[in-house]
Amino acid sequence: MIKIYNYGEVENSEIFARQNTEENVSRAVSEIIAEVVKNGDKALVSYAEKFDGANLAALEVTDAEIKEAFGAVDPAFIAVLEEAAVNIRHFHEKQVRSSFVINDKDGVVMGQKVMPIEKVGIYVPGGTAAYPSTVLMDSIPAKIAGCAEIVMVTPPLASGKVNPVILAAAKIAGIDRIFKTGGAQAVAALAYGTESVPKVDKIVGPGNAYVAEAKKQVFGRVAIDMIAGPSEILVVADSTCNPKFVAADMLSQAEHDKMASAVLVTDSRAFAERVSAELEMQIPKLARAEIARASIENNGKIIVAEDNLMLAIDIANEIAPEHLELCMDNPFDYLDKIKHAGSIFMGKNCPEALGDYFAGPNHTLPTSGTARFSSPLSVDDFVKKSQFTYFSAQALEKVADKVACFAEKEGLGGHAESVLVRFRK
Repeated sequence: MIKIYNYGEVENSEIFARQNTEENVSRAVSEIIAEVVKNGDKALVSYAEKFDGANLAALEVTDAEIKEAFGAVDPAFIAVLEEAAVNIRHFHEKQVRSSFVINDKDGVVMGQKVMPIEKVGIYVPGGTAAYPSTVLMDSIPAKIAGCAEIVMVTPPLASGKVNPVILAAAKIAGIDRIFKTGGAQAVAALAYGTESVPKVDKIVGPGNAYVAEAKKQVFGRVAIDMIAGPSEILVVADSTCNPKFVAADMLSQAEHDKMASAVLVTDSRAFAERVSAELEMQIPKLARAEIARASIENNGKIIVAEDNLMLAIDIANEIAPEHLELCMDNPFDYLDKIKHAGSIFMGKNCPEALGDYFAGPNHTLPTSGTARFSSPLSVDDFVKKSQFTYFSAQALEKVADKVACFAEKEGLGGHAESVLVRFRK
């Protein structure tokens, strides 16, 4: 059963389970990366057999395999994927940034160029679960940014094939190349390149502890998006909400992982008890009931801020959750007061699952309190910027002494001389 606390009985910093209880996989990951660097494709094939039970004749997914997979997926689901892709494109197209030029001073031109990252790697988890939503969410912003090549890696099934829904989503998203490799070895392949897998400039996408550690270890050789922790949801709800809805929304995250955190903050003790009862009713009905139960009992909490909804908002801001639901009739009254959250779901008819799959905003979000300083995946993650400066001789002469003064104050006479030498007779 979920624990119910009055505000102040548990520290805000302890409301979400954010400790890392995973075994230390650093050494194992280092060994995998070294093996891929040394043996390339041979290592990837070997690891596919070892970890996935797949005997691969080739690593790259062929056009014929994609066509076959697309035809094997329920047409109704294809239509859903296509509509979701439209929604995701519509939202992310608004994020596109433009280059700019400033030339309002005589003889001076400055500006910024916004350019796409050339090659991007998308990691999509596989195994027993398939996540076509990750394919769409992580690749469509890259497409909009203008990345020249998008490479996807995903673990193969024991049959040596890739889950058809993953390939269908990849086709809809316009991914350029797909490889049957997962885990730390896939991250290594993207970071260093192999005979088959091209080296990329940035790697995005979620994964298990091995994938997360591999992303940490290759960072600097390539860019990464973020290191994702366990899923989180914080629901702020008043007593007018339907407890069935709130319980279901909490379980939508609890079923992800035993380490996931589902938290309700409410202004009503009676409502808290009704939600607790609903959780007990709904958990046994879930296919992943064992996982949800462990998440709710170990990490789930209900915090009662009696008759004080603003206090609930303050709690949300301190926690900085991945997903924040404002489950109330007037959510826009509180939107400006939210300072730290990955994605905000407004009102009683906006379950978090809507954002996972269909609405349009990205579902790759900062976890573990990092919403205090980081943002959801966006088009910005797939571009880089260069700046440029031009001074005419006349414009430089006007500021030469000032630049030299600055340089001398920092003890860098060579810097000063590089300016003054241009005007010395």
